Amino acid sequence: MKDYMKKKITEKRMKRFLLVLLSLGLIMAFSASAFAVDVKVSGEFDVGGLYLDKTTLNSSRASYDGGASYDRTNPSTAFFYQKLQVGTELIVSPSLKLATRFNAMERIWGGVRTSAGADVNASGTSSGTRAENENIAFDLAYVDYTSPIGEFKVGYQPDYVFGTVFGDRSSGSPAGQIQYSRPIGPVTIFVGYAKEVDNSASAVTTGVTATDQDYDSYRLAAVYTGKSIETGALLLYNRDASNRVSGNYLMNAYNLVPYFKATIGPVALQGELNYGFGDAKKYEGYYVQDLDHQNMTISTLSVFLDATANLGMFSVGGTFAYVSGDDPATKDKLEGGAGNTAGLDWQPCLILFNTDLNYWLPPIYGHSDSLANGEMSNVWFYQGRVGAKLMPKLDTLLSVSYATADKKPDPKNYGITYPRQETGSKKLRNNLS
Repeated sequence: MKDYMKKKITEKRMKRFLLVLLSLGLIMAFSASAFAVDVKVSGEFDVGGLYLDKTTLNSSRASYDGGASYDRTNPSTAFFYQKLQVGTELIVSPSLKLATRFNAMERIWGGVRTSAGADVNASGTSSGTRAENENIAFDLAYVDYTSPIGEFKVGYQPDYVFGTVFGDRSSGSPAGQIQYSRPIGPVTIFVGYAKEVDNSASAVTTGVTATDQDYDSYRLAAVYTGKSIETGALLLYNRDASNRVSGNYLMNAYNLVPYFKATIGPVALQGELNYGFGDAKKYEGYYVQDLDHQNMTISTLSVFLDATANLGMFSVGGTFAYVSGDDPATKDKLEGGAGNTAGLDWQPCLILFNTDLNYWLPPIYGHSDSLANGEMSNVWFYQGRVGAKLMPKLDTLLSVSYATADKKPDPKNYGITYPRQETGSKKLRNNLS
């Protein structure tokens, strides 16, 4: 009996010992992985003040939106604002890392906080709403793995970034993506997929009555990198089925985007072209030739050319940009919009077409339904600039810009008469949502 009890006590002690040993092993295993992690943190903190002597481009009383007359008192406005953006990289090994980024405390000093229930971030500069960014909102979270067969990036990443800064949207809303790239000599091959909108039945999307209502984007590119030149081309295919139920049509849009960057002595050159084609609206189940159910094709074009000469302390440069506008006379063709704009990242002017300021400014109305704070579209743009580096940490720049609309709207659509449309205005049929 005593021998039996001793045996049972010994077995219990051994079990406890093994349990403690196993726990210590797990702790050491997790600690060992933590020891191997290198953390890199980067970010920026912006504080600014803004003053406008007028909050519209019209007189105090103007006709717009179909000829209706509204009072616009044009008050001045002045306020301070701030923004914190922090990015981190958790480096497990030289070939594996986890990247994240969040925005916090995006607020107007002393300003009214946004209602969380009613807010949607219409500016498209974050994954979170404006209310969430006033506190904290994560935008990026993806794994970057360099394998023996190429580099994989999986997760929420900056979307629509390729070639030059023209047309890029890294400061816009990110998207869940799978990216693969592989260098073959001086050429890098890239394949990508992005889920722009998902309307599948899920725990947060109830009442779904159709199977295919998503917005997907597919990308294929090749880039050549030489000693003083970089050039490449991207084929982009966007399939938007989000209007299949409400509008009974599909959008199949293609964009061919070649670009180059070159350095010739002290002169830096860059250029990009974006040609869009496909179907803006392809109706299903209709054979009706009327304005409500009319198929619409896409034919858009944008061109960007830029040159900068660095002459020691001074620099000179110039920029030309063209983004086609929609011709109101062609009801079955979309010549402007459909994703072909100057983007969010390129900010050629201090105020106009400046994405950072557009986030804080109130809507600045012009004639008709035009807005001065949209992305650059429907435009001929010219700029000359001269810069001077007065000291190592101080650059000054003087630029002169001129812009005019490519296509003017049809006055019959608005019932009013005016000389021309403001550059960058939101035009009829530019937004397909």
